[in-house]
Amino acid sequence: MATRHDIRNVAIVAHVDHGKTTLVDAMLKQAGAFAAHAAESLDDRMMDSNDLEREKGITILAKNTAVKYHPKDGGDVITINIIDTPGHADFGGEVERGLSMVDAVVLLVDASEGPLPQTRFVLRKALQARLPVILCINKTDRPDSRIDEVVNEAYDLFLDLDADEDQIEFPIVYACARDGVASLTKPEDGTVPADSDSLEPFFSTILSHVPAPSYDEEAPLQAHVTNLDADNFLGRIALLRVEQGELRKGQTVTWIKRDGTMSNVRITELLMTEALTRKPAEKAGPGDICAVAGIPDIMIGETLADPENPVALPLITVDEPAISMTIGTNTSPLVGRGGTGKGAENKAAVKDRKVTARQVKDRLDRELVGNVSLRVLDTERPDAWEVQGRGELALAILVEQMRREGFELTIGKPQVVTQMIDGKVHEPVERMTIDVPEEHMGAVTQLMGVRKGRMDNMSNHGSGWVRLEFVVPSRGLIGFRTEFLTGTRGTGIAHSIHEGHEPWFGTLTTRNNGSLVADRAGAVTAFAMTNLQERGVLFVEPGTEVYEGMIVGENSRADDMDVNITKEKKLTNMRSAAADSFEAIVPPRKLSLEQSLEFCRDDECVEVTPEAVRIRKVNLDARERGRAASRAKHG
Repeated sequence: MATRHDIRNVAIVAHVDHGKTTLVDAMLKQAGAFAAHAAESLDDRMMDSNDLEREKGITILAKNTAVKYHPKDGGDVITINIIDTPGHADFGGEVERGLSMVDAVVLLVDASEGPLPQTRFVLRKALQARLPVILCINKTDRPDSRIDEVVNEAYDLFLDLDADEDQIEFPIVYACARDGVASLTKPEDGTVPADSDSLEPFFSTILSHVPAPSYDEEAPLQAHVTNLDADNFLGRIALLRVEQGELRKGQTVTWIKRDGTMSNVRITELLMTEALTRKPAEKAGPGDICAVAGIPDIMIGETLADPENPVALPLITVDEPAISMTIGTNTSPLVGRGGTGKGAENKAAVKDRKVTARQVKDRLDRELVGNVSLRVLDTERPDAWEVQGRGELALAILVEQMRREGFELTIGKPQVVTQMIDGKVHEPVERMTIDVPEEHMGAVTQLMGVRKGRMDNMSNHGSGWVRLEFVVPSRGLIGFRTEFLTGTRGTGIAHSIHEGHEPWFGTLTTRNNGSLVADRAGAVTAFAMTNLQERGVLFVEPGTEVYEGMIVGENSRADDMDVNITKEKKLTNMRSAAADSFEAIVPPRKLSLEQSLEFCRDDECVEVTPEAVRIRKVNLDARERGRAASRAKHG
């Protein structure tokens, strides 16, 4: 077997917010990927190019970049291909895809928080793929860092995941990615490594511990499609890792599809990544990560092979979906209307709406092309589809992207995807790790008890904070985060990861309060709100347009209440000093898209438009709802 020593392929994996993207930024700057004057004006988190990624502060899509590293001893320039993967388990399909492109992983762990659920998730995937690991302890300058304990916890995690001897013998790098400093010597807790002023030790560790790609010089071409992109001029672009052979611009290759059929296609354009841009290239060899254009219907997991000897590579497999929700066209009385304005801008915005079933279905089909962990199933209705994904966040991100593109949708309450195992219904369960101050431990235990959570572990680091581990049904976590933040006064940190399936846990009641439902259409008045705010918490403000069946607040009692929130004050010609004393209106609670989905009950759904997110009853007619309730009660 021959080896290419001028290239290394590595993925950076970690839990959410442990500093992956910041580390990639520092590597790009120090490897001279940008001119000196440009590097000073660069944004933070350059790899998070998506608007939603910047707003939420998380990586959603796996992306690749390449740095040209000049060894300090004056050797040949080495290309390091880096895959920046998401840290959230809901986007696990991106992680699995990223790991199929690389020969080793850098496991990044926060020097204070230590290994968390998503650390376990991404590490398990790397160990299953038999990839060597480099451990990087990041944020050593945090005042609450505890480096020795975190390293021990990392060793425990490797043993827990049945790593073999070679995988446990990993090198450790200590870093402060924000300052662009790394060292192989352990610094004092809470300090930046003092014996280095750059990431040079980190680069040299990658060169010595990441295996160079090996290949058979006589083998025919094999290239694996691991990701897809689109370009206004080139059309669909396939990201490939060349496993064997050589790929050239203008070459005719055999495209082996998922179903095993083959056809010959021509590579019209070949691109190689350099820093954050793709540049035209003439050829790509074994181990190279490149992009090709000219194949309009190519899909992830397929193979490009030699026409004379086509051999397919194994398809990329991803974990099964755990959460589903129904996405359909908007069926509310306000469909196709903008906000409340009547100007020319508003009319232009309304004209660009996407409100038909065909448009929604086309958009969901487009999402399936690049998102391997998503499924779209038909339902009994022609204008609604069941969309299955890894978790609530992944599905909410999809809806948010569609909303920004001008779609109007009706979203059903998230449900779990069950499986039949040995004739019994099994549901997905999550391993939940919660960090809270000691005084809120009782509130958290009570919250998890209601959700049928089973405590597995409890540890106290002596810092006033407690770490609790629960195994809890995925169903119980729908709507959990809002109550958790309220119960812990906003101080708690909770992370969960899919842990497999267990027998059905029985009925769960997570929301005790009913809804305040508008009983007629109109505009909300301050007078009506003043009288209704003692009944519960309102979600709307004066002047908002409502319709019959729309939910305008949360009732303080368990049952639903139909209310008139459009009621106006009766005008008389009598005046008195006390008559016009306006009470202060309590500011309404504004629900985000994720909070609205959490709030929903089984007979409720969420209406999503570019301007607004509204919660409504599935059946808008109050009399119909009453009849349905009495039929359910009396069988």
